[in-house]
Amino acid sequence: MPEWTLLVAKTTNPLDPVTNFFKSSTWHFMTLMFWFFIAVIWLSCAYWVFKDARRRIDDGIIVTVAVLTGLIFGPLGLLVYTIVRPPECLADIRERELEMRTLEQRLEDDQRCSYCKTPVRDDFLVCPNCTRRLRTVCGTCGRPVEPSWRVCPYCETQVAPAAAAREPYDRLVR
Repeated sequence: MPEWTLLVAKTTNPLDPVTNFFKSSTWHFMTLMFWFFIAVIWLSCAYWVFKDARRRIDDGIIVTVAVLTGLIFGPLGLLVYTIVRPPECLADIRERELEMRTLEQRLEDDQRCSYCKTPVRDDFLVCPNCTRRLRTVCGTCGRPVEPSWRVCPYCETQVAPAAAAREPYDRLVR
C-alpha cells in the first residue's frame, strides 16, 4: 500500500485535534480545577454566612440553620440569608441601648442639684441637702423661675438677671 493512502486515512477526521484535547491530561486538570474552585466558592459562602450570622444573631440554633442553608444551597443560600438576616449587628444594638441608658441617666441628672448631686424636684427653690439656690421666685406670681430665664413664663414679668448673679454672694453673707 502506498504511503500517501495511509496519510489520507489518518487525517480524514478534521476534529481529531479537538477530541484529543478533551482526552488530554490538560483538560483533566482544568476540570479538576473548575470543581475545586466551585467547592471553594461553596464553602466560602457558608463561611461568610457563619461569620455574619454570629455578628447579627444571638440564638445559636438560628445561626446553625443559617450556616446549613449556606452550606447546602451555596451561593443561593447566601442570597437567601442576605435577604432575611437582621438589619443590625449585635454590637450596634448594644451600643444603641447603652446610648439610651446614658441619655436616660442624663435626664435623671438634670433633676439633681448641680452642686451636691442630691435628687431634687422641679418645684424646689433650694437644695434640701446643701442649701444652694436652684431657682429664684417670680416677684409677681411667686412661681419658681430658672436662673437663666429673662421672663417668667407664667405671668410674662421681666426677671432680674442680677438676682441670679448675686446668688453666690448671698450665700457667703448668710
